[in-house]
Order: sequence, then structure tokens, then C-alpha cells
Amino acid sequence: MTESLRHWIVFAEKNGVRILTIAVIALILIRVLRVLTTRLVQRSETPARAGQMREQQTRTIAGLLNSAGRMIILAGAALMILPELGFDITPVAAAAAVASLAFGFGAQGLVKDIINGFFIVLEDQFVVGDIIQLNGETGRVEHLTLRRTVIRNVNGAIVTIPNSLVGQVSNLNRDWSQAFLDVTVPSDETVGRALATLEKICGDFRNDAAWSPALVDGPRVLGVEALSLSGTVLRLQARTVLNRKDDVCRELRRRIKIGFEESRIPLRETQRVELAGANAPPAS
Repeated sequence: MTESLRHWIVFAEKNGVRILTIAVIALILIRVLRVLTTRLVQRSETPARAGQMREQQTRTIAGLLNSAGRMIILAGAALMILPELGFDITPVAAAAAVASLAFGFGAQGLVKDIINGFFIVLEDQFVVGDIIQLNGETGRVEHLTLRRTVIRNVNGAIVTIPNSLVGQVSNLNRDWSQAFLDVTVPSDETVGRALATLEKICGDFRNDAAWSPALVDGPRVLGVEALSLSGTVLRLQARTVLNRKDDVCRELRRRIKIGFEESRIPLRETQRVELAGANAPPAS
């Protein structure tokens, strides 16, 4: 038996079992982690959008936990095996500590983005396809990662916002949408007649088979919203299914215009004010 072979036999007897045990335990932990994270996924049994959104959310969280946990297990196993192979991990640990410190100082914004992005996904604040108001922008969520949120605003522009800057968010696209319509009639117009006309318009709209599927509640007349010398403001309320609010509001405005014309109820007149004098701005 050669000296080299004898050395490897002694090494296997002394350290091989421990290395094998560490590797087996690491593989078992990875397998257990995969099973546990898979059970986190709440599979949707119906084609409903809410169920599909919940499934996508839990699947994303499970994937993140599985990836992070697997990296931690493999790193821990490697650090335990290296001493058994005769390596001194003290310099490695020191270098890793210095690198972690430098990375922490240099990537504070990135870490904040990832942490905030994780909680956005975990708490289901919004998902791709939702209409949100965020940092003064209103638009549809086009893309969402742990680092950034991308929305398309009303002008069609793509706006990228780091998740660390996501503060107060208004989600306009959950369960149902709500709209308020104000109709202003002249002050000398009989309010009762205008309200009765609006009630008839709303009733016909609710009973219209072409539009009733887009409605959750209403439209209904709430009453007089404001009084002024220029006119009386009457308010309507309507709750619609997702992504149909604008369509319902346009159709309601069209019917109100036609209904008021038929009832000879004028809407508030638009007045043009012209300034005269030496300092008056030029007419446009």
C-alpha cells in the first residue's frame, strides 16, 4: 500500500463520514424546504381573478423563500465542509465579513428596494394590471419586481419607481370601482324637476341589459351637492366592475345630456370674461 493511498484511507475514516453526513443533511434540508414552500402556494380552483391573483402572489413568495433558504443551506454546508478538507476558513470568514460590510454601505438603496418590494408582494398591495396612484402618478402597473415598480401613466409614458420610494399607494382596481358625477343646473331651475329627470335616467340605465353587467351598485342620485350663485350641483354615484368605470361615466353623461335636452332643463351656462384696460393680457 502506497503512502498516498494510506493517507486517503485515513482521511476517509476520519473526515469522510462527517463530510458525507453534512452533505446528506443539507440535501434533506433543501428537500424539506422545497416541500414546505410548495405547500405555501394556494392554488386557485376557480377561474376568478381574485383566486388567480392570490395563487400568483403565494407562488412568488414561495419561490423567493425557496431560493433564499437554499442559498443559506448550501453556504452553511460549504463552511462546515471546508475545515474537514483542511482549509482554514478564518480568512474566508473575515473576507466575507468585510465584503458584506462594504456591500451593505454601498447598496443600502438596493437593500431597501428589495425589502420593500418583498412586503409589497407579501401584503398584496398591488399586482400587475392594477390601476394605482403612486408618487403623484396614476397608471396601470406594467411590471413589478422586488426592486422596482413600472407603471404606464395616463399620457402613455412608462414611469419606473424604485420600491424604496413606494409610500402611500391608492389601488383603484380592487373588487369594484366607484365614480361620482356632478351635474350643474342654473340657480333659477327647479331642483325637483332636475332630480326627477336624473332618477328616471338612472333607473333606465340600471334596467338596460347592455349596461347592467358593468354595474355593481347604482347609479343612484345622491342629491344636492353644492349651492352657489352660478348654479346648483347635483351628484350621482355609481359602482362598476373593474375597468368599466370610464365607460359607464361616458354613457351616463350622454344620457344626461339627452334627457335634459328632452326635458328642456338647461345646464349651467359657460360665461366668458374679457378684461379691458391698458394692462389687460392679449386675447387668445
